[in-house]
Amino acid sequence: MGRPFERDGAVYPRGGTQFWWMRYRDRNGKLQKESTGTKDWHEAQKKLRERLQARDGNFLEIVRRGENLTFGQWVDFFLENYSKPPVREFKTHEANLRAAKHLKLAFATRRLIDVTTDDIELFLRDRLRQRVKIKTNDGIHERGYVKPSTVHQDLRVLRRLLNVAIRKKLLPSNPCSGVEFPVAVKRFFKPHYVTWSEQQLIERHSPAFLRNIVQIITEAGFRIKKELLPMRKDQIDLANATVWVSDSKTENGVAEVPLTSIAVKAFQNQIKLAGPGDYLFPSGRSSRQHQKSVKKVWRTALRRAGVPYFRIYDLRSTYSTRLSAGGVADEWVTQLLRQGDSQVFKRYSQMKLAMKREAHEKLNRRANEMAFDEAQTAPVLGGFGTVLVQ
Repeated sequence: MGRPFERDGAVYPRGGTQFWWMRYRDRNGKLQKESTGTKDWHEAQKKLRERLQARDGNFLEIVRRGENLTFGQWVDFFLENYSKPPVREFKTHEANLRAAKHLKLAFATRRLIDVTTDDIELFLRDRLRQRVKIKTNDGIHERGYVKPSTVHQDLRVLRRLLNVAIRKKLLPSNPCSGVEFPVAVKRFFKPHYVTWSEQQLIERHSPAFLRNIVQIITEAGFRIKKELLPMRKDQIDLANATVWVSDSKTENGVAEVPLTSIAVKAFQNQIKLAGPGDYLFPSGRSSRQHQKSVKKVWRTALRRAGVPYFRIYDLRSTYSTRLSAGGVADEWVTQLLRQGDSQVFKRYSQMKLAMKREAHEKLNRRANEMAFDEAQTAPVLGGFGTVLVQ
């Protein structure tokens, strides 16, 4: 009978070096010999236990690969291959660059696998104590403390780049999963739901083209910057009440979008307003270019209407809220929003255009103005299913 394998491994001295070495067998029974990189026997034993735990958890190869890569090297690789267009939008890449600058200052020389939950929490607390630095002709001036939302963005970028490292078999787990953000972030990406009366108030104080934008987004859920403003007239099929979105933020965003009668009328008005050019929203400087932003005119319209400022993108959230209030299933709302949830799209990939039109008929435009009892008893009109307030 052969001698049984030594499953627990051992730490031993080796000639020609001051470091302790360790030996252990991998899952296939092959003997592995490595330097622990430390002169302390207790640290060497700890290193051996980590190796054995990784072996038993079947992520030994991940640990060994991650040990040869520094955090700074991985950040550079991530920015080059997973952050730039067309993988991500240019603005997303700019945000990643800003966050990476601070992350590399803290962790650049560390091995990727050595970044722990405690290290990340200490980094976040240190960032919150820093001040905003403004570069001027007179030099660099310090202003107020960095906002928690800005530091939270650093955490989100760090979490994503470590998630990619996990998929690339460089880390066994993401240390960000155990991080508790030091402070509460108020109103971070909290959407504003526009009531029907508030929408009409905004429309009355908006120029014609902005009025059309408000109606189109709240009725069809287009993304303002990526889908609606660059839209060409040949993408619009008014006869069939559809619009073809040829470019979007996600792959699932490229699709044929059905329109309600209000959206069709808004498109008709905008086509007349746009003139003979190709773009639905031509630039004021040249008909060969489209408008890049409506932030200033949107802010002005809200101020004139006496409505507190909220992002125009929240009109898309209003669209989904009204669909849900009208009784449309969550999976269908996700389809109509053209979101990138792969699991939902896998289950409902056979949803047809006619089914989307049927869902549009349930769109409730006055969801935020109704009491519960009114929602149960109010009559439903044909065509849109709009619930009237008595």
